Amino acid sequence: MEISEILTPERVVADLRATSKKQALQELAHHAARITGLNERAIFDVLLERERLGTTGVGKGIAIPHGKLNELNGLYGLFARIEKPVDFDSIDDDPVDLIFLLLAPEGAGADHLKALARVSRLLRDETVCEKLRGSDTNEALYAVLTEQSESNQAA
Repeated sequence: MEISEILTPERVVADLRATSKKQALQELAHHAARITGLNERAIFDVLLERERLGTTGVGKGIAIPHGKLNELNGLYGLFARIEKPVDFDSIDDDPVDLIFLLLAPEGAGADHLKALARVSRLLRDETVCEKLRGSDTNEALYAVLTEQSESNQAA
């Protein structure tokens, strides 16, 4: 699975404004509703429910909130860089500034897990994260997020 299969330039937010984890999730739900056509509150509720199971703040300033919704017809990714890092109850207690939201249909079992693994692998790369933190536009962020998979294909 390639990042470009779940992420488009329109699904990248270079300057998400949030001062808390809850507000970040609300903003993400707002953007995701616009992209998917689903109810914003339903998306937010799924994200909150997942966070109650355990934080999606995976450390090093990165969070990968995710959830499943019956109404979706495919996988959706949304990437956001928060202007000022927020407390996300991360496993290392570091505040989060890079968030990759992943939404999947209820029956997406293996595809959902493959997408989570792919996003996780990408964001574990410190060089990628440095480039993401140094990029100012949606287009530049999208290029960083998708260039890794393209260069891997060429190798």
